Amino acid sequence: MAGLKKKYTKENLTVIWQPDLCIHSRECSKGLPQVFNPANKPWVNMNAESVDRIRNQVDKCPSGALSYEMNHEKTKNDKTMEKTLQIDVSENGPILINGPANIIYQGNQELKESKTIALCRCGLSSRKPYCDGTHKREGFKG
Repeated sequence: MAGLKKKYTKENLTVIWQPDLCIHSRECSKGLPQVFNPANKPWVNMNAESVDRIRNQVDKCPSGALSYEMNHEKTKNDKTMEKTLQIDVSENGPILINGPANIIYQGNQELKESKTIALCRCGLSSRKPYCDGTHKREGFKG
């Protein structure tokens, strides 16, 4: 599943889901359960809501697993275009890098274009250097 990207389109909006980056915070399903419902196949129903509401919900994805493209442009969400890199250390959770960044892990460089990248801080993720949400189950404090 590494590098997998799924795309869902409605009008001029294409939502991109990268399961490798998902930390299962459920922000998408809490905010728009009629669009993002993991119990359904496919789990994204673009016809259930307006383009603007879907785009606004995708902007709330804390890991960058969800992003979007407008009018088939290469640019992602508006936050990607910011010039200042912001790094947030979330309480009891991952390090969140907001903005595009080059990640170098074990000598391999990867260009990440997502608006937010969640890096493991607890050391327990099975997808290092990326967070997979294991910190919640293991009760990581930090």
